[in-house]
Amino acid sequence: MLVTADSKQKPTIVDLLNDWQYLEKATHRLICAWGREIAPWFDKSAIHRHVWDQAECVRRLRERVAQFPGGKPEAPVSPRLEQLANTVLLAPGVQDALDGIYEILLKAMITAYGDYSRQAHPVHDAPTVALLHEINQIKSQEFLWYRDFRRRHPHATTPAYRAAVEAQIAACGGFHSALPLAPGEAGAQPAGARTDFRYAKFSARDVPIRPRQPFMDYIRVDFPTSIEARRLFWGFGYLMEKNLPDDQLCWIYDGHYLPWEWHHDISRHLWDESRHGDSGYSRLRDFGIDFDDVGFPGYDQGNRLPVLEAAARQDGITLDEAFKNYAKYLDPVRAEPIAPAHLYENVFMIGMVAETGHFIVKQEGYADFREGHDLESAEMMLFDIIDETAHVQYAHKWLPLLGEVCGVDNSNYRERAAAVRAEYQQRNDDLAAELARTLSRTPGDPAYDFYCDLLARIRRVKPLANAASCPPRSPKPM
Repeated sequence: MLVTADSKQKPTIVDLLNDWQYLEKATHRLICAWGREIAPWFDKSAIHRHVWDQAECVRRLRERVAQFPGGKPEAPVSPRLEQLANTVLLAPGVQDALDGIYEILLKAMITAYGDYSRQAHPVHDAPTVALLHEINQIKSQEFLWYRDFRRRHPHATTPAYRAAVEAQIAACGGFHSALPLAPGEAGAQPAGARTDFRYAKFSARDVPIRPRQPFMDYIRVDFPTSIEARRLFWGFGYLMEKNLPDDQLCWIYDGHYLPWEWHHDISRHLWDESRHGDSGYSRLRDFGIDFDDVGFPGYDQGNRLPVLEAAARQDGITLDEAFKNYAKYLDPVRAEPIAPAHLYENVFMIGMVAETGHFIVKQEGYADFREGHDLESAEMMLFDIIDETAHVQYAHKWLPLLGEVCGVDNSNYRERAAAVRAEYQQRNDDLAAELARTLSRTPGDPAYDFYCDLLARIRRVKPLANAASCPPRSPKPM
């Protein structure tokens, strides 16, 4: 029964829904905290999708809470839930953390949801039962990924960690009834906010982080004049967008002080960027190109290099050897939290510079690939353009609040963005001009031959009808 002698107009399910909302939000944060340490490409895709799915679980619960008289989605919940979430978070390592998130906690939550759905009145509280069925479907997909991951990566949970998490779940009553707040007791803070947890500084990889030969300099030079160079660039450029969602995991984790709606928007942005990475990789695979050819560098490659150089000196090995064994040196490095002003800058640079700055060349690519009868490449471009239009709107929506929270003057952000884009464009143009003078284009040069081979592979699979007739286009923006 959801009505008691003293429940008045507020059924008892409301407080329990808020407890469940906290647990789903905590799961969202736990995945963000540990997700950077997942190395395989398609497992990264799954993690990024789970971030969005968890955001949708939280949305559903918040909306249901708000439908009740007296329902407040921001109402405080028991700090015992925070203690549980932090116990799951502070795992001995990523493998234990995955067990804590996707097995121990997940099973306890779907058990509570299933028990409530069986016991609740099937008509009176049908909307809650319906949303719990939806959430359990989402969480079943998360568990199926975890089960497959465990088959590929067997692991026995550290006994003390498992016991600690299970004890905390028991102390919370298995999430079957709302945990009351004691008089004067402060509510739970976001998972991890009051811990010293540090996520990985560098997102993990299990493939080369350098191309077989440097080829991007040739693309930078040929981008305005060769539609074939642009087609190679967009496949690789979209593959590289897989870097951004791993960075955005940190935005979400360190931005715990921002409104939930911000986290929801960034979660969608994150999943979109992950799908763009999948699009680029898929298109390269269509053309017979894989990681052994082009690698999977980080956007932070300049920060990875000094760590590897120092490791090479310390271990008395070559830099090439350090690159081959990069995980040994990069994976253990922990990051410092993102300062609020730095978080503002990240959102500004992605939304107002990188994404806004590429709209012209993306529109040109879409039109040229469609005219050249490569409709799959055109489709890849079009869906990215649609997604990134929304992402730019996210930047316009949130930069004013971020500026206020972070103490950054946001009054002229549009003008500043235009100036930064112009600076990046000039820097690219100067570099392209210098490379045009210095790059070797002699057959037999390994880098030049590799670049030509990549173009030839793509051409064999899907010749462009307008390869010779396409007019010059805009240079790379950055």
